[in-house]
Amino acid sequence: MELEKALRERGNDNCELCGSSEQLEGFVVAPGSADVLEEIILTCKTCRDQLNGDADIDPNHWRCLNDSMWSDVSAVKVVVYRMLNNIKHEGWPMDLLDMMYLEEHELDWAKKESDDAAEDRIVHLDCNGVELKHGDSVVIIKDLNVKGTSLVAKRGTAVRNINLVHDNPDQIEGKVGGQKIVILTQYVKK
Repeated sequence: MELEKALRERGNDNCELCGSSEQLEGFVVAPGSADVLEEIILTCKTCRDQLNGDADIDPNHWRCLNDSMWSDVSAVKVVVYRMLNNIKHEGWPMDLLDMMYLEEHELDWAKKESDDAAEDRIVHLDCNGVELKHGDSVVIIKDLNVKGTSLVAKRGTAVRNINLVHDNPDQIEGKVGGQKIVILTQYVKK
């Protein structure tokens, strides 16, 4: 109870990330301990669900990090850094990352979890084994019949600004002939 009281006092009964006062609970910043105040932050259900992976990440919700990145609490800055890196493909988080300052021990803490998460992340590879990233351009290497349509994605067709299918490393999304389709990574090259 002492820990929860201190956490609520430090957060002024508001989420330390977005400022919400709804459904507040402590969130342990990995690889921290639930017994150490400096390794816990006060979060609302919306932030907590997205941090835990229980809900899809809504980049617009995280625009609040513009304010919380200046927190004096190391654990808050670590979570802000990790989330900004997680959504940096949106563009605007890169500006915040450029402005953000972390002490050396905070940066080590933030990157430790990032390195562990990198081992678990899904990697999309083209037919040559080159890693694909969100927004890349690829070329189709084989004529592909698009299921459910009469469209044939011809060999040599450039697909720009691809999206990665977050739960399947063998699929990407892109527009071909003005239509958004799912393409198997084995049929594209960067």
